[in-house]
Amino acid sequence: MEAVEKTFVASLEEIPNIVGFVSETAAAMGVHPKRLMHIELAVEEAVANICSYAYEIPPGEVTVKIAQESTMVRIEMSDTGVPFDPLAMETPDIKSELEKRQVGGLGIFLIRRMLDEVHYSRIGERNILSLAVHYGEK
Repeated sequence: MEAVEKTFVASLEEIPNIVGFVSETAAAMGVHPKRLMHIELAVEEAVANICSYAYEIPPGEVTVKIAQESTMVRIEMSDTGVPFDPLAMETPDIKSELEKRQVGGLGIFLIRRMLDEVHYSRIGERNILSLAVHYGEK
């Protein structure tokens, strides 16, 4: 299957459609059902952040590209919002008491734990978050 790309309105209401698009495409590319759940959660979290924080005057757009590689599926989400590298955030202290934890950062922490590769880049005016999972069960 060739790479598939689609642009969506970056709004919280659009998240189910974005997650559905990614999940159906990744399943058609042969991703294990358990890994599909990880992808769905990661995409939902990443897109929610884009919708909530990327655009000073919402809504903007988010473009999702899904491509097969030899051993994995790669999902790229890009936007033209304010520059933001979610991977530069400090790792949350998940062992401290809830009341003492700093707000934020847990979503990207979970994304990093669930997926095999997570990368961020800023190319021109675009933020690009790249997520990848191997086909088999983890």
